[in-house]
Amino acid sequence: MTNLSTKLAALEDSGKPIQVGIIGAGKFGSMYISQCHRTKGVHLAAIADLSPERALNSLKRTGYPTHLYDSNLSLAEGLQNGKTVITSDAAAMIATPGISVVLEVTGNPSAGIAHALLCIQHKKHIVMINVEADVLAGPLLARRAREAGIIYSMAYGDQPALISELVDWARTAGFDVVCAGKGTKHLPQYHYSTPDTVWDYYGFTKQQLETGDFNPQMFNSFLDGTKSALEMAAVANACSLSPPSDGLKFPPCGAHDLPQVLRPAGAGGVLERKGMVEAVSCLEKDGRAVFNDLRWGVFVVIEAPGEYQRECFAQYGLKTDSSGWYAAQYKPYHLIGLELGISVASIMLRGEPTGQTQTWAGDVVATAKRDLKIGEKLDGEGGFMVYGKLMRAEDSLKIEGLPIGLAHGLVLKRNVRKDMGLSWTDVEFSEKSQAVAFRREMEEIFRKEFGVRKGNVVSARL
Repeated sequence: MTNLSTKLAALEDSGKPIQVGIIGAGKFGSMYISQCHRTKGVHLAAIADLSPERALNSLKRTGYPTHLYDSNLSLAEGLQNGKTVITSDAAAMIATPGISVVLEVTGNPSAGIAHALLCIQHKKHIVMINVEADVLAGPLLARRAREAGIIYSMAYGDQPALISELVDWARTAGFDVVCAGKGTKHLPQYHYSTPDTVWDYYGFTKQQLETGDFNPQMFNSFLDGTKSALEMAAVANACSLSPPSDGLKFPPCGAHDLPQVLRPAGAGGVLERKGMVEAVSCLEKDGRAVFNDLRWGVFVVIEAPGEYQRECFAQYGLKTDSSGWYAAQYKPYHLIGLELGISVASIMLRGEPTGQTQTWAGDVVATAKRDLKIGEKLDGEGGFMVYGKLMRAEDSLKIEGLPIGLAHGLVLKRNVRKDMGLSWTDVEFSEKSQAVAFRREMEEIFRKEFGVRKGNVVSARL
């Protein structure tokens, strides 16, 4: 029998493990670090972090064996001696001969673009855990990676990759995908949450917060809907599915009700049409817990293509909608960084990404949490000023939507009303920024491909 684990074991036996470099030793990176040394055929060659001390602390607190790392060695010496080394220079790590796969885990969209372009330059496969960068520029990054002959992949264990896997299962088995998505915790008022209110809403204990793994602005980006919008945009782009026309609805829904709720409106559901993405909430609108919720899970809703298949749904006990035509498959949990090794193995042993941007279907536009005034400086994803709203890419282009991934540090030159989507015309920006220039280049490429003209956004301002 030949599978990923046996192929990895063969690499271990041959003394030729996969050499991996990781950029970022935060929560997700630490989860991978805690597991990678347990996988045969894989060697964590280097950890790049702006704070070497943080990287060292990650090794220590995750139980990484002390004999496997040496923070005093150079990158070349570490590879030669089979040790994990620490560096603050991600560019040098990417350029190091011998490293085959780079894991981008910074969460910083501008850094993610820079690192991906360096991987393309140096012919290194990249796992883009940085969904912010993937949604900001993934459609063009993936295209450039294919041209360079490297693999640009989503991260297994993160929800977009797991959803993409379910979509692939459905299509490979011959089913049409009605809806694909994830569970989360959301109420309409959460859109306006700030780092000052996030812990009141989130539900972590004081003891959990004291561990130091919890950044309030980062976690607020999950709560205010931004992260769900980013992840569903990534899924739309990877699976050629359609975002809702007015953002995610976050309908309350338990796992047992997925096919009942997530079916087209014409059949009694909440979807505009078949072939969409959506996120379901684990809370009812009044704040009560949803029965059998899917807060940590992912799902795909499929349709029986004929009466015979519909009968099979019933015969094999699938939970369907009331008509029997729609059914769901789901995974109740995801383990994010603990599962990330699947991506490394799939890329190196099968030549396949674990999910990959294929088109530009969805975008996430910065949307005002409150009335914003001329001269204010945007504070980015999960902050006090804006949240990310999922939009169709064509609609974003029409309004010259300001992507949430770049809504940090830019100064407003117009007033913007609460709940309005921001435009490039609302902010001062410079295309001397690599991330801005690359995103603007992508917009122009797809504007031509879509045949979309710029719309009038001035009338929407104060």
